Amino acid sequence: MINLLSSEWLKLRKSSVWLLIFISPLLAALAGFGEADHPGMEGELQWLYTLSSMAFVHALLFLPLLTGVFSAFVCRYEHLGGGWKQLLSLPVSRRNVYIVKFSLVMGLIAVSQLLFLGGLLLVAQLKGFDAPIPWKIILESIAGGWVACLPVAALQMFVSAAWSSFAAPLAINVVFTLPNILVANSETYGPFYPWAQPFLTMIPRMGEEFGALNASMETLLIVILGGFVLFFLSGMTYFQRKEI
Repeated sequence: MINLLSSEWLKLRKSSVWLLIFISPLLAALAGFGEADHPGMEGELQWLYTLSSMAFVHALLFLPLLTGVFSAFVCRYEHLGGGWKQLLSLPVSRRNVYIVKFSLVMGLIAVSQLLFLGGLLLVAQLKGFDAPIPWKIILESIAGGWVACLPVAALQMFVSAAWSSFAAPLAINVVFTLPNILVANSETYGPFYPWAQPFLTMIPRMGEEFGALNASMETLLIVILGGFVLFFLSGMTYFQRKEI
């Protein structure tokens, strides 16, 4: 398993795709820094509003898009020139190959989340926030965003492993990511829409909620973990039976 992970990382390092982890946190930090201060907003509210504005940029659009890009890329190399046959001719199990590729995707998302955290702390420092850092709220937001990417990553891995085209899984991901702003306003459908779940888990609850934000965090997590198990097991089962 470790050798497989090292091999996947070496393939990733040869490309510049991994550099995409910096783009979303950077744009989110710029959005947070450029946000005008609201009258009467002080103390912990400064942190919450800045976190919300940054999460709006990061989690609503770029985080699900990045998840799809990374999922498609970790399968791209094997789709070219009979790479699957070469890889699976080695003494490795298909199950381990699938798990390692998925783990690499989620590892990149974890780094992106940590960079987002660093961007938030930097913005707070530059804007001179004087209130103590609300670590509990911030860490729940960061961790929640990562967990919410599990179903999207599992679904995109399924599609990317099934289709040899690099562009097709990306196109599907873009098509389903763009309606996020509309779906997030739906209390009925929002919590069940995988591409909106990172946004719903990263936005801090501040009392007056709208749409799917009215759903409890417990409900969201149950739906997220249920979707992840369904998509991941379906994808891995397909991959184990796939003719190479």
